[in-house]
Amino acid sequence: MQNAVLITGGTGLIGTRLTELLIEQGYKVKLLSRNKREIPNVEVYQWDIEKSIIDNEAFKNTDYIIHLAGSGIADEKWTDERKKDIINSRTESAQLLFDHLKANNNTVKAIISASGIGIYGGDSGSSLMKEDSTYGSDFLAETCIVWEKSLEQFETLGLRRVSIRIGIVLSEKGGALPKLIEPIKLGAGSALGSGKQIMSWIHIDDVCNMFIHALKNEEMHGAYNAVSPTPVSNETFTKIAAKVLHRWKLPFNVPAKAIQLLFGEMSIAILSNNNVSNEKVVKTGFNYKFIQLEEALRDLLIDVTHKNI
Repeated sequence: MQNAVLITGGTGLIGTRLTELLIEQGYKVKLLSRNKREIPNVEVYQWDIEKSIIDNEAFKNTDYIIHLAGSGIADEKWTDERKKDIINSRTESAQLLFDHLKANNNTVKAIISASGIGIYGGDSGSSLMKEDSTYGSDFLAETCIVWEKSLEQFETLGLRRVSIRIGIVLSEKGGALPKLIEPIKLGAGSALGSGKQIMSWIHIDDVCNMFIHALKNEEMHGAYNAVSPTPVSNETFTKIAAKVLHRWKLPFNVPAKAIQLLFGEMSIAILSNNNVSNEKVVKTGFNYKFIQLEEALRDLLIDVTHKNI
């Protein structure tokens, strides 16, 4: 019998690609969605977090839950209301899953949840951040801390719990990359702020495969950083992206103050400086497809390159 995986937030950037890879590897995929929709080779079930409603059939013969649900961190400015929604969308969805599993017989063995390297704060300096490093104190850190805390209760039900602390995900279909390369494509590529801030990035396929690795590896428990082995400075990122896209990098940087004025508190996500270790997940036997940034960008942007030469 196929192992069945139930995904929350499955129609987002990571969830969409993860679904494809799970199906390729022989898993049965189910999604929880606010809207009933038809997705090839996927069973879709409805839930409503605000109304605490969830379709019980979604959990029937389900082996694993991958929890990705949560409002986008950088989709809108961080008003007080938006910040509340960012946190609540993560913790309340986790609570709804927990309440259902506690109240009903189920076959779930593990819950693998997204988290973020923002847990170390927007600027963790030059220190190499490991899973047991000191947490930050800004809004990103607060969000990740309560996000992971909301998952601890699942252990009381006998479930194995893993939190994947995701770095800057590179995908041509969304997230940070299209925003970062748009000025470069237009010939106006510049490093941001000092340009020295470290970007701990990861290719979309590697982060998705890390979730699958966590499903398979029963020894994995707790938090794991999902970043490539080769973080780069923002300056280096801009240079390599410009090279891949056959564009010039401008000799001046976008001042940090300009970014702070434009984006307000959310600028901590744009100017984040985190040198994050992947040692813990490597020790579990995880193998990367993309280690070097140029290799990753060429894989993602080759079509863009051809269209813009």
